[in-house]
Amino acid sequence: MAGPTTAERGTRGPSGASSDRPPGGTAPDTEDRRRIPGRLLLLIVTALALTGGGAWLLYGSSWLRVEDVTVSGTRVLTPGQVEAAASVPVGSPLASVDTDAIEERLRHALPRIDTVNVVRSWPHGIGLEVTEREPVLLIRQGGKYIEVDAEGVRFATVTTAPKGVALLELTAVRSPSLRRFGADRLTREAVGVMAGLPGRIAREVRSVRVRSYDSLTLELTGGRTVFWGSGEQDEAKARALAALLKAAPKAGHFDVSAPSAPAASRS
Repeated sequence: MAGPTTAERGTRGPSGASSDRPPGGTAPDTEDRRRIPGRLLLLIVTALALTGGGAWLLYGSSWLRVEDVTVSGTRVLTPGQVEAAASVPVGSPLASVDTDAIEERLRHALPRIDTVNVVRSWPHGIGLEVTEREPVLLIRQGGKYIEVDAEGVRFATVTTAPKGVALLELTAVRSPSLRRFGADRLTREAVGVMAGLPGRIAREVRSVRVRSYDSLTLELTGGRTVFWGSGEQDEAKARALAALLKAAPKAGHFDVSAPSAPAASRS
């Protein structure tokens, strides 16, 4: 009877039993196969522990909570006013503070604020970086003054007129321009004129008189006047006025309504 073939002999162990060992190779290490999922499980558990620990550190621990609120950038407002309006939740986890909600509260409660940046200052602080609106015109209302900024926003009412801010005199009560454009439009025209003036000249303006859409007059220090005309071509008119003030420093009246042909006279 024929003996086992070469292939059969290669697949049997010394005792004659079948072997899982492939020809010419070694059998896979069963223990290694079992270790691979264990290592993966260990990595997963470690990651979860770190994630959970980080979440607890940010939200559950007493270490990273709001303790200090600082305010910067105020000029007219006080830091106390800003802090009170912000209502920062002191004692809450710093990571959970809603900075957008704080900004919204500040804008609503304090219209004088133009921009505000709410920043987290780790590990315990909230910083409120404020920029206030600056008035370019004042509107007299009774015994008080309404401050208007360069965007035409009426943001505050004060009892004392700030120094160096021009007063708006809207005298177009019976003018067709008032019916056509309205007081708000005429006010925006005056605001545009003031916002476009160089700072040196703007500080010399005491009032802006608006008789109609195309009749704006600036009253300067020293009793000088500037007939501006309409609010159009503001940049060219501002350049022409700067040149006239330099060329004719003793003049009392300036006309830049046609900026390509400005004029100056003593009266």
